[in-house]
Amino acid sequence: MSKLFSFSSHRHQRRWFYPLLSIMVMLSLWVGSPQPSQAVPWFDLLRRGVQVIQLSNVSDKQEVQIGSQINQQLVSRQVRLYRNREINDYVNQIGQRLAKNSSRPDIPYTFQVVNDRGINAFATMGGFVYVNAGLLKAADNEAQLASVIAHEIGHITSRHAVEQMRETAIAGGVATLAGLDRNRAVAIGVDLALRRPGSRKDELEADQEGLEMIRRAGYAQSAIVAFMEKLLKGGSPPTFLSTHPATSDRITALKSKINPQNAYVGDGLDSAAYKAKIRALG
Repeated sequence: MSKLFSFSSHRHQRRWFYPLLSIMVMLSLWVGSPQPSQAVPWFDLLRRGVQVIQLSNVSDKQEVQIGSQINQQLVSRQVRLYRNREINDYVNQIGQRLAKNSSRPDIPYTFQVVNDRGINAFATMGGFVYVNAGLLKAADNEAQLASVIAHEIGHITSRHAVEQMRETAIAGGVATLAGLDRNRAVAIGVDLALRRPGSRKDELEADQEGLEMIRRAGYAQSAIVAFMEKLLKGGSPPTFLSTHPATSDRITALKSKINPQNAYVGDGLDSAAYKAKIRALG
């Protein structure tokens, strides 16, 4: 008798509990959401509640998780990594040295060499940086390579990819009242990494972040300008320099921040030592 009564009582309570739970979840999804671009049925929101991310308030942990998923898709389908351990260890050593001196040293960073002769580098959210083998060969010294890696870290520390993802989702009509579906976010992140959209503000900000980073890490600041000038003289600028604003404008902005007396003070200017380090590239 008591068991029957208990079961009936619990069932009666559940009749009120689940609608109340639904309302609470719905309210939590609604409050603080980014601007909606399309309506989504209540049941769909509830079903997908644990799968969406709030693009207006992405935590470091979420950013790293999404970045990891983007990286998995990139290295499995889009880019071919250079597997020489010596070269990868060298690039990682430079990258970690810079990351420790960035404005976001507490997230994990992953530095990978892409088996591509093109002069290019790019990054995605969550600490993932990619450098083409062709860029390593184009650099005259370690400081020049470090300047490019620092620029890419600058995009990460400034959370440019997160903002670009938010803008892309809203413009494409895929952001909802709840946020953005994680799988959709990863797909957008892969696309952004490959086509590298740039804005004047983002590129200049990453340049300044990178310049301060190489200074803190002990590299010669002149290298960031020297490498840009070298590539600019080579004709058509590579992908990572071809985004807005013009390279000449970026060089002017960087020069204005470098004290000429300290420009050549620091590590990484020994060309012979650098060529020895990357000899395995052939």
